[in-house]
Amino acid sequence: MKVNKCIVWMSVIAGWLLTGCSTGQPVQADKELDYCVTQLSKTIRTLSDPNRLPRSIARGKKDWRFVGYRDWTSGFWPGLLWYAYEYTHDEQWKQQAGLYSAALFPLVDSAAIDHDLGFQVYCSMGNGYRLTQDSTYKTILLRAADSLSKLFNPKVGTILSWPRAVPGTDWPLRHNTIMDNMINLELLFWAAKNGGGQQLYDMAVRHAETTMHNHFRPDYTSYHVVVYDTATGQKLRGITHQGFSDSSMWARGQSWAIYGYTMVYRETKDPRFLDFAQQVTDVYLARLPEDGVPYWDFEAPDIPQAPRDASAAAVTASALLELCTFVTDTAKANLYRTKAIAMLAALSSDKYQSREQNNAMLLHSTGHLPNGGEIDASIIYADYYYMEALLRLKKLKEGGLK
Repeated sequence: MKVNKCIVWMSVIAGWLLTGCSTGQPVQADKELDYCVTQLSKTIRTLSDPNRLPRSIARGKKDWRFVGYRDWTSGFWPGLLWYAYEYTHDEQWKQQAGLYSAALFPLVDSAAIDHDLGFQVYCSMGNGYRLTQDSTYKTILLRAADSLSKLFNPKVGTILSWPRAVPGTDWPLRHNTIMDNMINLELLFWAAKNGGGQQLYDMAVRHAETTMHNHFRPDYTSYHVVVYDTATGQKLRGITHQGFSDSSMWARGQSWAIYGYTMVYRETKDPRFLDFAQQVTDVYLARLPEDGVPYWDFEAPDIPQAPRDASAAAVTASALLELCTFVTDTAKANLYRTKAIAMLAALSSDKYQSREQNNAMLLHSTGHLPNGGEIDASIIYADYYYMEALLRLKKLKEGGLK
């Protein structure tokens, strides 16, 4: 088996693992993970009902806004608790993670209402099964994958993202797919390897291929949404829902693409997806602000006063720490690793960490600016991918991702 150059060169770049290029501040994975656990502990002490899941804290506020298990973000809180257990090996985190994961079990008692079932179930019980091998989680995950697969349209070649009225999508006459949906393919890949059947693997690959061909402009920036003819599968148009305009690069959407195609390459080892992951990464990196944390949209008209999106930086940092282990070009692998560390250095600074301001981990994420939602806020999925990135950094320092 060929040894990945990114790992071989570990000794050469060991110092980079502790230095953030843009801030000059050290990135010590254990120190920042300790901080994450501290913030989680502060939140846990305020909770009493596992059916109320933290979602966001508005700018300048102290208290979490809570949601129920059907909210698309519901899986990130139990996912964070599983990450705390993975880091600390403390049974109290395992117990809490199990409690909040169980609150999501009813998601598989009815048909999938949209693509977010992957976020909800895989980020929570996917981590739970990985860490415990609890067969209950495996059963839920397989049922969820089967439910998600029912949204796949073979004429189009993608999963239907929103089976509901969303401006510009013309549902139910048209089929819509959003970039976020790439992340949920991981549930299908997992299920295909764990008893769900080859058809789930084929479905995930087809979705990734169709998205690769239709969701990107010639410069590899992505549309948020593509609308298809339901009957013929023909692409009708690319639009945005959460970005600035139909022609702009919405920051979190591009980060979903970076993360998604990195994951698809991991699952398929198809070099087309590795090349594509690099293409969508390179255009993002080339246009970042100095500190590596993007504005909510790269074409926002009020830059540099526009809100940032720390969640996009966290998603991208986590993705790059995996992508660098796949890239065989040593210089490029090192670049991706260094950029990821620089992003984590910025996110770990006093500008972006919440610290005593509230009980979240990070400040300055932007959820849905066109709709006026969660602007310059603390948001649960930013915390999730930040902690995931720190765990990946720690694993790389210790010898490689598992």
